Amino acid sequence: MSWETVIGLEIHVRLKTEHKLFCSDRAVFGSEPNTSICPVCMGLPGALPVLNPEAVNLALQTALAFGCTIHFESVWARKSYFYPDLPKGYQITQFEHPLATKGTLMFSGSEGDMSVSIRRVHMEEDAGKLLHDRVPRASAIDLNRAGTALVEIVTEPDLRMPADVRLFLGELKQTLEYVGASDCNMEEGDLRVDANISVRRSGSLRLGNKTEIKNVNSFSGVERALSLEISRQIATLDSGDTVGQQTLLWDDHREELREMRLKEESHDYRYFPEPDLSPLKVTEEQVVAAIESLPELPRERCSRFKDIYELKDYDAEVLTQSAASADYFEELVGIEIDPKVAAKWVTGPLQALMNERREDARTVPVRPAKIGALIGLIERGIVSESAAKSVLVILAQEGGNPSDIIEEQGLIQERDIGQLTSWVTEVLAKHSEEVARYRGGESRILGYLVGQVMNDSGGAADPRLARDLLIKQMSNE
Repeated sequence: MSWETVIGLEIHVRLKTEHKLFCSDRAVFGSEPNTSICPVCMGLPGALPVLNPEAVNLALQTALAFGCTIHFESVWARKSYFYPDLPKGYQITQFEHPLATKGTLMFSGSEGDMSVSIRRVHMEEDAGKLLHDRVPRASAIDLNRAGTALVEIVTEPDLRMPADVRLFLGELKQTLEYVGASDCNMEEGDLRVDANISVRRSGSLRLGNKTEIKNVNSFSGVERALSLEISRQIATLDSGDTVGQQTLLWDDHREELREMRLKEESHDYRYFPEPDLSPLKVTEEQVVAAIESLPELPRERCSRFKDIYELKDYDAEVLTQSAASADYFEELVGIEIDPKVAAKWVTGPLQALMNERREDARTVPVRPAKIGALIGLIERGIVSESAAKSVLVILAQEGGNPSDIIEEQGLIQERDIGQLTSWVTEVLAKHSEEVARYRGGESRILGYLVGQVMNDSGGAADPRLARDLLIKQMSNE
C-alpha cells in the first residue's frame, strides 16, 4: 500500500537586535568565548530579566509578514530542562499564550503556488553553545549566545515532500531578510530548523507516530535528512514494526541520522508562567507602526517587476532574491536605464563580480550610478560590451570613472569605417569556407565571423558596425 508523508517545521530565528532579549549584553557573533555575558544570561541568583523592546518590534514585523493574528497580551513561561549550555536550567519562552497565531506563507513548490499555515510565532531566548574542538577529550561551553533574542515559527503539518520543505524554507528565509528581522546566516546559527515527520496510509486522516530531526544547518541537509527518515519509517512500517517517537540528530558529514533521545511531550518541560516577567502587552499603536514599516514582500515585488518592467520570470525571480539586489536594480532603472538592460547587467556581470568578491548588492563598491554611466557608454558606441565587463572589474578594484578607465586602458571602440572595412576584408579572405556556408544559408556563421573580426581587432571593433559590413560585403561578392 502507498504511504503519505506528513511534515511540520519548527524554525528558530535569531532576531537582528544589538542586545540580548533580557539584558544589555551585546548579541554579536564571533566574539571571544564568554565575553558577552552577565549575571542575567548566566542565571545567577538575584539577577532579573528586563525585556528588550527592539526584539518585540522585530517579532511583530515577523508575525505580520506571515499575516498572523497578533495577541495584544502574551505570557512568558519557563521551559525547564537540563542541558550543559542552559545556565539557568530553564529557558524563558512563550507557551500557552504566544505573541501571534494563524498565519500563512505562500511559496512556489512542486504543485505550483502552495501555502503552509503558520500555527504560531512566539519569542524566546537562545541557549549557549557547546564547543567540542577547544579542549582535548572534553567539551567547553560558550555562553555568549545564551539569552539572545529568538522567534520560533511553528508550522502546521502541511508539507508532504522534502523538496517542498526546502523551497518553503527558502521563501521563509527570503521573507525574513526582506523584513530585516534576521540575517538568516545558517552558518552563524541565525536560522535553525527542526522537522517533525511521520508517515500514514494514503487517504488516512490519522497521523502516525512522529520523529523530530534536529541539528540541521542547511536547507539541502533538511531535504536529505527528511528523505532518509521517510525511507526508514516506511521500511519499518512495511516490516510490521512500529515507528517509535524519538528525537534524531542529523550528521551532515556522514549523511546519517542517529538517535538523540526519546521524543518529549510538552508536559516533560514543566511549563509554568515566568514569575520575574509580567505578561507582554502590545498596544494597537505598536501593531500599526509595525504594519506601516513592513516593506513590499518578495512575492509581491517579483510580481510587480514582471508587470511593470516586463521582465521574464527568471530575471524577476533572481532580482528579488534579496531586497538589496531588487533595490539596486530599481535604482539603476531610476537613472533612465532600460529595465531589460539593467536586469541583464545586475543578474549577469554584476552578480558574477559579487560572487567572485563574496559581496552582495549592499556592499559591492560599484554603485548603480557607475554601472549606469558604463551602460551609457556602451549604447553610445564608445566601448564594447565585452570591454565594459573588464571596466566593471577595474571599477570594483580601484574605483574611478568609467570613461577615464576606458581611455587609460585603450578600450575606446573603433568606429572608423575604413579601419573596420580593412579588418572585415582580412577576415573574409581567411575564412572563405565559412563565407560559402553563410551564402549557402547557414546564417549562424555570421556570429562566428563577427567574433573573428573582434579577435583580429583586439576587441576594439564596434561589433554592430562589423556585422553590418560583413553582411554587406558577403552580399555584394
